[in-house]
Amino acid sequence: MKHFLLVLFLSITTLTIAQEIDSTIVEKDSIIVEEQTPPETQPTSPTASKWYYGGTIGFNFWSDYFYLSVNPLVGYQVSPKFSVGGKLMYAYINDNTYEGLELTSHNYGAGIFTRFRPIYQIYLHAEFDYASYENYTIYANPYRAESERNWVPFLLLGGGFVQRVGPN
Repeated sequence: MKHFLLVLFLSITTLTIAQEIDSTIVEKDSIIVEEQTPPETQPTSPTASKWYYGGTIGFNFWSDYFYLSVNPLVGYQVSPKFSVGGKLMYAYINDNTYEGLELTSHNYGAGIFTRFRPIYQIYLHAEFDYASYENYTIYANPYRAESERNWVPFLLLGGGFVQRVGPN
């Protein structure tokens, strides 16, 4: 049943990208002709194309465990090869795998990053994040859980691949 629900969910959330084209039906000498006009492009300011945005949405569910995270980001292109930006992080966790205990966490944080593109399709990424995590300690006698919130710094280094989807 879980596999069926997963396949159903993935098939519903399939992403389709399309471009709208205006069409007008014109009758010429008793022949119907469809004329298409491309969409009008609006002029943009030089700084508008330097901003980019994105992020991630993640989820995990299995048996008595549920995880949902949302991580939006925004960046500014300082030069054609160099950009800077920031991001926010939020994660909700509900864990019922321990009999009689329901562990719920709200983890959050923020980060700043910089990207360098040696070539257009490849970028190098450096990021500093500061996140607050709720940690649980489970005691056996009496059976209970106590939570403690900790702020954790992260230094992330990596890279990625760029595939342009729209004009920005």
